[in-house]
Amino acid sequence: MFPPSPHDWLPQNHLVYFLLEVSEQIDISPIVDDYDSEKGGQPPFHPRMMLVLLLYSYSVGVFSSRKIMARCETDVAFRVIVGEDIPDFQRISEFRRRHLGHMQSLFLEVLALCREAGLLKVGRLALDGTKVKANASRHKAMSYDRMTSEEQRLQQEIDDLLARAQTVDAAEDEQHGSDCRGDELPAELARRDGAFTEDPRSQSGLGETGSSEGRRPRRETGVERTNAAHGLRRCGSQAEGSAELHGSRVEDHEDVEQRL
Repeated sequence: MFPPSPHDWLPQNHLVYFLLEVSEQIDISPIVDDYDSEKGGQPPFHPRMMLVLLLYSYSVGVFSSRKIMARCETDVAFRVIVGEDIPDFQRISEFRRRHLGHMQSLFLEVLALCREAGLLKVGRLALDGTKVKANASRHKAMSYDRMTSEEQRLQQEIDDLLARAQTVDAAEDEQHGSDCRGDELPAELARRDGAFTEDPRSQSGLGETGSSEGRRPRRETGVERTNAAHGLRRCGSQAEGSAELHGSRVEDHEDVEQRL
């Protein structure tokens, strides 16, 4: 049986699908050409996927490369973008730094296409929806002067997003170190299978293999106290306890008959 696809969990009208579709209309050759044989070979992740990932992340308020990586592991929308090919936070940060100049113009191009399609915002990024009717077409368009001012505003917002991402990554590198994500589990807890089985003191106390050292004492239940008062064995089987109780009742019955 195949595992469920994240596409089955994300509504078809989600912003991620629209960004993926719009991104196919832009030319990303400036980024692709940067990975020729003299500059580092093939990109570790598809540049178009990385562009959509970063644009979506920044537009919904996720600026940390570490948090983007974590969301790719747990968030359905992020998983639809990256699939099974999850980039680590170092690759995400490196991609932004390496292609910052190209990303500024490509982000603007994507947002302009979104605006032309009628979107009023992309995540937290507001796209001006004010438009004027065109005489020769049923489509709507901005005047040239207004489009220029809106592009300048969007470009400033994009620059602010990228600068904020850089600031957040630098602060987290300082806090956690450049090689650590910061939310790693201790080594002894990192594996789901056998994480608690190597040390017998971590056993739940079931069976004979667990050590009593380090366990909290087990409290006696009310039923066990009652049984103990009647001389019934707590560790014995239910059948043994029932037999002892039945035997005491038979002896009591015989004493009554003798007195009669």
